[in-house]
Amino acid sequence: MVKTLIKNATIVNEGKIFQSDVFLQNGIIQEISENIECVADQVVDASGKYLIPGVIDDQVHFREPGLTHKAEIYTEAKAAVAGGITSFMEMPNTKPQSLTQELLEEKFQRAAQVSLANYTFFMGASNDNLEEVLKTDPKRVGAVKIFMGSSTGNMLVDNRTVLEEIFAKSPMLIAVHCEDETMVQTNTDLYKAQFGEDIPIEYHPKIRSVEACYKSSSMAVELAKKHNTRLHVFHLSTAKEMELFDNSIPLAEKRITAEVCIHHLWFEESKYAEKGTHIKWNPAVKSETDRAAVFQALLDDRIDVIATDHAPHTLEEKDNTYFNAPSGGPLVQHALPAMLEFYHQGNITLEKIVEKMSHAPAICFQIENRGFIREGYAADLVLVDLKNPWEVSKENVLYKCGWSPFEGTIFQSSVTHTWVNGHLAYYNGVFDESQKGQRLLFNR
Repeated sequence: MVKTLIKNATIVNEGKIFQSDVFLQNGIIQEISENIECVADQVVDASGKYLIPGVIDDQVHFREPGLTHKAEIYTEAKAAVAGGITSFMEMPNTKPQSLTQELLEEKFQRAAQVSLANYTFFMGASNDNLEEVLKTDPKRVGAVKIFMGSSTGNMLVDNRTVLEEIFAKSPMLIAVHCEDETMVQTNTDLYKAQFGEDIPIEYHPKIRSVEACYKSSSMAVELAKKHNTRLHVFHLSTAKEMELFDNSIPLAEKRITAEVCIHHLWFEESKYAEKGTHIKWNPAVKSETDRAAVFQALLDDRIDVIATDHAPHTLEEKDNTYFNAPSGGPLVQHALPAMLEFYHQGNITLEKIVEKMSHAPAICFQIENRGFIREGYAADLVLVDLKNPWEVSKENVLYKCGWSPFEGTIFQSSVTHTWVNGHLAYYNGVFDESQKGQRLLFNR
């Protein structure tokens, strides 16, 4: 195993910024101290750059199996690593959906063969697979995922009795997508009567409304409190929902946690005029008031985690009329640069970015030995140059779908190095794919 010495790094970790060297061996951070002198196979001078723990993205859709014309584990994991994401947690709404233990395990086996990043996959819940859900091993699987609102296929869980049972009996954390399907459908019918099939994209946040989000997320919180369930609410997008979450206790003690995604921090509804369906997501990008409120909740710890909800579609699919353009877009390559842009704008500190993108997902999901720069922890590390601007273009997008909602954006910061388990997987645009990522394990 390669021995690596990182010299003169400015480390951002656990609320502090300090100068240090870091020595990596056998995939582990062996030593962190001011002046390490040792024999190493690889010496990296990190002078002037910032060393952070690898980003853990708790919500991605890598589209494999069954939807690989949009994306696949191999391509998206590479894009993630280039963006400083060293571990991902992938969702169950593939084809087939991950609704049995056998289908879930097949995804793990595939990732072991092709993923450059570390990985876990969520077990999917439906109205009729409770028995399979209860078989999930909490030490080897990230979470159970419930679509409490819109979904495709049979993954919408709208049976109250089933929801009660899952919340009461789940062996592990439940992660939820919350939008009330009935309200969304009512709104859809209203605007369809007005505009026909080609509803202007600007009406997306009115169809997938604040009220639809709140009705579903408040029910999830109610169920979690009733059954003392460990609940994590994905991709919050509204000011109103912020009242559901608490910042009075440390994250490790919370039973109910919350997440925001990059697009809900970056975009607001005036951008539909420029970006159109390229920023069509579920939940929808909403008002500037909502965006600002969600950002504030992130800063004051009502929101615990930043993720991407990376969900690629082809341009052919996206460049369509309202009903024919699917929701979702690619994000893993640009998430960290986007958050660092907020740092440059004075909206968030480096320490807070690292807390929400690396530390908090590890604490929230009880991930074993990752998410921090600590001796004895896995050597998942990212070196960032804060003074190396670049423009997002089709030519440098690494997603299989070949586009990004950030095209034309100039980011001030670049990811220069990404280590996954001590292996330098990415360096200044070049990948080393000789080692694959590892399966995430959980302290539960």
